[in-house]
Amino acid sequence: MKKIYISLGIIVGVLMGYFLFTLIKSTDLDILPYQIMNKYPHSINSYTQGLFFDNDTLYESTGSPDYLPQTQSVLGSLDLETGNIDVKAKLDRDIYFGEGSTILNNKIYQLTYKNQKGFVYDAQTFKEINTFTYPSAEGWGLTTDGDNLIMSDGTDRITYLNPDNFQVVKTIAVKRGDIAQRSLNELEYIKGFIYANIYQTNQIVKINPDNGEVIAILDLSNIVTQIREKSPNIAELNGIAYRSSTDTVFITGKLWPQVYEIQVKE
Repeated sequence: MKKIYISLGIIVGVLMGYFLFTLIKSTDLDILPYQIMNKYPHSINSYTQGLFFDNDTLYESTGSPDYLPQTQSVLGSLDLETGNIDVKAKLDRDIYFGEGSTILNNKIYQLTYKNQKGFVYDAQTFKEINTFTYPSAEGWGLTTDGDNLIMSDGTDRITYLNPDNFQVVKTIAVKRGDIAQRSLNELEYIKGFIYANIYQTNQIVKINPDNGEVIAILDLSNIVTQIREKSPNIAELNGIAYRSSTDTVFITGKLWPQVYEIQVKE
């Protein structure tokens, strides 16, 4: 039976790869070239759900699957010399699964997976100052355009929330050509566009927020393959953070041993 499962896994992988290739070709999307600038350590116990910069300090929020007892749902600054998180806030993993996070107006916002609840922390003291709810059944990725919170929920929908009263400002449906782009995960707002990890793929898509169209793809398959050869137990690519001071993007994944700093060539 094991051989059958392996064969089925190979077939599914081939079909998924063919589907993604066909989807890219059918919509004539640009493939964004990139260059690896640096590599930094990352804790293999960090199940990455959110990544963002506050000035030049990188922050990470993590989740805690039941089947990975070594994981925790925490939020804190990421030490790029050690790969460890200086924990600033911690959720009860028996109740909450931490998800995406971002900073806006000196407040840090963090989603949870299935509780329809978010947390707000003072960006200086990390004291919890508020909580909020959202209509999406699940919380996944979170970013900001400087005015609103922008969240994903694993579907093809992106929801804009007012950061003051958490009311829905608008939603956009994301499409790759005529096909709904589902599984939108971690988000980052970069130079007027939304970048999103696509769950269980090696792709980050670049989205036009005006109409929800996917206009380009960042394919990180080469990086994922390199890491998986040395660390076969890694999980999905997840985590995008833009550092404006260097015009570079930091990417990582769940249980990855490294964070990559890349320069995306538009």
